[in-house]
Formats: sequence, structure tokens, C-alpha cells
Amino acid sequence: MNIASFAPLAVVLPILGAALTFVLIRHSRAQRVVSITLLSLTLLLECILLASVWDGGTAAVNIGGWLPPWGIVMVVDQFSSLMLVVSSTVSLAVLVYATGQGMADGDQDAPLSIFHPTYLILVAGVSNAFLSGDLFNLYVGFEILLTASYVLMTLGGTGPRIRAGVTYVVVSVVSSVLFLIAIAMIYGATGTINMADLAIKLADLDPGTQMLLHVMLLVAFGIKAAVFPLSFWLPDSYPTAPAPVTAVFAGLLTKVGVYAMVRTETLLFPGDSLNTPLMVAALLTMVVGILGALAQSDIKRLLSFTLVSHIGYMVFGLAMSSVAGLGAAVFYVAHHITIQTSLFLVTGLIERRGGSSSIDRVAGLAKLSPVLALLFFVPAMNLAGIPPFSGFLGKLGLMQAGVELGTPLAYALVIGGVLTSLLTLLAVARVWNRAFWRKPEDAENPDPVLLASPEDADSGDRAGKRNVTLLPRTMVGSTMGLVIFGVALTVFAGPLFRVADQSAVEMLDRSAYIQAVLGENAPVHPIAQPEPAQPEPAQPEPAQPELAQPELAQPEPAWQEAQK
Repeated sequence: MNIASFAPLAVVLPILGAALTFVLIRHSRAQRVVSITLLSLTLLLECILLASVWDGGTAAVNIGGWLPPWGIVMVVDQFSSLMLVVSSTVSLAVLVYATGQGMADGDQDAPLSIFHPTYLILVAGVSNAFLSGDLFNLYVGFEILLTASYVLMTLGGTGPRIRAGVTYVVVSVVSSVLFLIAIAMIYGATGTINMADLAIKLADLDPGTQMLLHVMLLVAFGIKAAVFPLSFWLPDSYPTAPAPVTAVFAGLLTKVGVYAMVRTETLLFPGDSLNTPLMVAALLTMVVGILGALAQSDIKRLLSFTLVSHIGYMVFGLAMSSVAGLGAAVFYVAHHITIQTSLFLVTGLIERRGGSSSIDRVAGLAKLSPVLALLFFVPAMNLAGIPPFSGFLGKLGLMQAGVELGTPLAYALVIGGVLTSLLTLLAVARVWNRAFWRKPEDAENPDPVLLASPEDADSGDRAGKRNVTLLPRTMVGSTMGLVIFGVALTVFAGPLFRVADQSAVEMLDRSAYIQAVLGENAPVHPIAQPEPAQPEPAQPEPAQPELAQPELAQPEPAWQEAQK
């Protein structure tokens, strides 16, 4: 039996875990065991799926035996399986972190009876979105993860969380309604919502109708991915949630929007019809986001703005419509999921040890907790793109692809990307200097916890003062594991970049995806990729209605030379 036949279990196992943890609502230890075990099994399954398509190949699973385009289909290729593995690795680390926080705090911020079932439903929604082979099932995946995120964001019921949750819900509903309207219009125009079938039938629509449908999907996914100017909601929403919730939101939710953009742009609307607006949006997203980060004194808000800023790198790679650019974007998505989540988990530890996440109140953490300082320093330098980390390799691949494209706008994005990377380094260096390097007494409004000895911090105040413990080993261990995983992306950058490039080749070619879903006899009409205008000798060939295959050859990426 084909390994891809087990792909639906990536959705079923978390849902089963959610049901079991809900039944075990009065048994917190059993809840923890069930949720961690089933999520670990899900990750193992997804690693097997990735191994099955590591060297190429796309497989489709027809749910319930209904043949496409009528039934629900799940598609496993290199891009979707890579996203599954990275997202589940991050989700497992955050789950362990949240479990440790819950045990240390008496489950005040993340009550187990609510958190575990909801969290596993969120993971199921993310997996469903990555595997979906039709637009409506993609919509269902979004709604599953968004419904769970509404609950997770408002855990604790505090005023700021409720206000942020209302904003988040309103924005999410607007984007979902736009997506649903676009699906209805696409079905009305083509009679199908299966993406492989749409890849063939959308080409028969008139250009005006195609452009309308194209723009509607881009706007809907742009809101979910927080692409400027549709990113206004994110910095005010994410920082108010509990630390593990903020971490998983920052790592996964916007990347699902990016995944949807990449999948629909390459499969449904190939070509360069909207590449220029996408490049402009990418440049503005990078620059505006990082300028917003420099103005922040709260680490959570600063990281939220850097999250927005670095979405611009992914959109830049997508907008180039080349193997080099798209492959670098795929690699950068995997990198950013890991690093951004790591930084938010570290911020939760900073808030726990220092009493605040504001750099005006926190200082001297390098001396108080050297391990915490190291856990912040490594992913911070990775985010800033310091060699030889994976952030540098991903950005180098994007810059090389931009230079190869050679247009004025591409050069502007290369310059903007370098500037954004330097400003990111400035932002995280500012956090390091103020929160870790300077003395506690030099802080503007130091928290009393910073001035307490470890023994005092561990013992607390039995008279009612907040009991600030030393960092729980479970929280530190899960954060350290995710930081090590981020470093592993650098160590194994060669194989990962090869998979990213292969997935880019398959996505731009489209034939493997279409034939995996509709069969080997499916009519495939690949669209040639845009190339710089060059004088070519006339070919004495009869006119043919068939278009040329896209040129997929490319020189050896610069990241390989950098890694050597």
C-alpha cells in the first residue's frame, strides 16, 4: 500500500486526541500523556510521508472512494509534507512548553480541560490546510484552526485578551467571508473547486474574470498571512495571549496563509500577471514591519512586527516566479516557522524570570540566567541572518534569485531585503543590550524579581506576593529542543534546500500535481514562465496551439558555496 494513503491520519490523530482529552477532562495527567503521545505519533507519520516523497513524486488520496473532482482529495508532495513536519515539530515543542507552564502555575493561564482539546483541534486544522486538494476543504482547514485560535487567544478572560480577541475574530471573519465568496464565484464560473481541475479550467475563462478571482483569493490569503497593508491587526492581537499560544500563532497561522498563497499562485494562476503588485507588497511589508519593530519597547510587540516584516521575504520569493526564488521562499518558510516560535517561547521565559517582557523593566538576565541568554541569542542571530545560520542561507538564496531576475524592482527588493536584515539585527541587539547585558539597577523601572536572589525567587512570598520560581525544566527543555532544531536547519541546509528546489520545480511545472489527482491521462497545459526578452532566430515550425514547457534549469545556488 502507498504510504500516502495514511495521510488523512495527520488530521484524524489530533482530532482523536482532542476527543480523548475532552473525555479525560478531570484527569490532567492523563490529558498530558494522551495529547503529547498522539501529537508525537502524528509527527512520526508526517516524517514517514516526507521520506516517501523526499526524492520527488506527488500522491493523492481520495477520501471515501469518491473520485475527483467530486470528492475530497488530499495531496502529499514535497512542499506539503515539509510543512507538515516542521509545523508538527513546532507544535509538539509548544505543547510540552505549555504543559510545563500549566503544571508550574496551577493551570491558571492554560487550564488543561480547555487547552489540550483546543490545541489539538488547531493542529488538525493546520494539517488539513496543508494537505487539502480543493479550495473548500482548504477553507474548512482555515475555519478549524481559526475557531480553535479564538478560544486559545482568550484563555484567562482578561480585558486585554478579550479586546485583542474581538479584533482578531473580526479580521479573521472578514478574510474567511472573502475566501468563501471567491470559492462560490470560482465554482459558478468553472463548475469545480478541485484545485487540479481548476488548474486546467481556469485557463478557459476570460482574462477579466481570471483577474477578479485571482485578486479576491490574494486579498483573502494576504489578510491571513499579514501582508502589508493587510497586517494592521497582528501586532495588537498576538502579544496579549499566553506565551505558548502567542508562539504557536506566530509560527504557524500566518504561514498557513503564505502556504495558500504559494499553492494557488503556482497551481491556479501561473505566470506573472500580478508579480509587480506582489513585489511592491513584499517590499512594503519588509520595510514597514521592521520600522515598526524598532519603535517597540515590549519584546512581544517587537517580535510581532518582525514577524510581519519577514513575511515580505516569502512573498518576494513567490513573486519572482522562478525556481531559485520559489525554492528559497519554501526554505525560508520552514526556517521562519521554527525561529519565530523559538523567540516567542524564549520571551515567555524572559517574562517569567524577569517579571516583564518590557526592555524598560528587564535587565541583567545574562548574569541571572546564562542559559536563557543563550536561548535568546542563537535564534535572534538566526532571525537577523547572521552567517552561517539558516536565516542567512535563505536570504542569500532570495537575494541571488532577485539579482538573476535583474529587473529594477527586483534590485529594489534585494536592497530592501538587506536593509531589513540589518535593521532586524539592530532590533534584536537592542533587546540583548538592554534586557541581558546591562545591570538590573540600570533599568528604568526594574522589577523587584530581578533584584532577588535565586533562593528568594524560588521560595517566593507566602504572604501573598507573586511566587516567581526558577524556570521550570520542562519549559526550558522544550525551548532548548526547538532552538536545537533551528540549528539543525543550518546543519542540514543542503538536503533541505534540495527538497525546496525540487518542490519549486514541481509546483511551477504543475503536471505532477494535476496527474496525481486526475490521473496520468489528465490534459496538462503548462504555461511558460516569464523570461527576459531576447532576440531569437525564427523557427521554421508550423504554428502549434501548445505552449512551451517552462525553463527550469538554474545555476548552482549561492547558499551551497556559502555552506562549503
